[in-house]
Amino acid sequence: MRRTSRVIALSATTALVAVLAAGCSSTPSTSADSGSTAADKKTITIGFNPGPYLEMFTEGIEPILEEEGYTVETKDFTDGVIVNVALSDGEIDANIMQHPVYLEAINQQEGLSNAALVQVPGPPMALFGGKKATLDEVGKGATVAVPNQPANQYRALKVLEAVGWVTLSDDIDPATTSLADVVKNPHDLSFVEMENAQQVPALEDVDYSVIQGNFVVSGGLKLTDALQLEDLTDEFSVVVAVDEKNLDSDWAKAIEAAYESDAFADYITSNSQYDGYHLPTALER
Repeated sequence: MRRTSRVIALSATTALVAVLAAGCSSTPSTSADSGSTAADKKTITIGFNPGPYLEMFTEGIEPILEEEGYTVETKDFTDGVIVNVALSDGEIDANIMQHPVYLEAINQQEGLSNAALVQVPGPPMALFGGKKATLDEVGKGATVAVPNQPANQYRALKVLEAVGWVTLSDDIDPATTSLADVVKNPHDLSFVEMENAQQVPALEDVDYSVIQGNFVVSGGLKLTDALQLEDLTDEFSVVVAVDEKNLDSDWAKAIEAAYESDAFADYITSNSQYDGYHLPTALER
């Protein structure tokens, strides 16, 4: 896995960043300690969506930042677009809830200039049984729930391809994936597109469901109970996102260093709840 201090999205979305940078202006920060300059900023506000990243941050990262003199505040969000707009508007300084492909898609959709700062450990997409208990029970017309967002639907379909249930188009694009990219469906699977947050509650209503990792964890499921786990790659691994104008700020560098520190690596490896997570290269010991 390639070692980088900042995670870069897929090449197709990288070109998009240049276009956005030319057409978007920055919004002045209105963060919690707006009276301070960028150089002496000591209060950092982080936004989170449901999932394991808040606990990981408060237990593994916040103590490191506090030792360096920073005060951390957190805010909860339930929508991926709103938390990114809040970041761009300066309501929060960073968010931890998305992978680079989704980040760039929202940048394009909303005209934002948020950027990936550092990759964090994350749970992979997972295929769970609902009405069916094993992969062998799949039959004609089985219902399979998948996320309704293109990038995460791409990941879900790749999991289904890995177990041999579908064949996907050779020119499938993660940013624009749809069910039309399924070119072979030998079991005549019936796909049910859902919001990520609804997949765990609706699991008993479908035969199978391919669920994004953070919703697996927040929904009380265990990755070790999954029928199949995604081979998670860096492009779809969650990152800390900041407004691109803050990438080189002292506080952003402090967050980056904390996520790549020995202390955080020890925290992750000593907690079994993170077993099965995809680890950034910087944390591989």
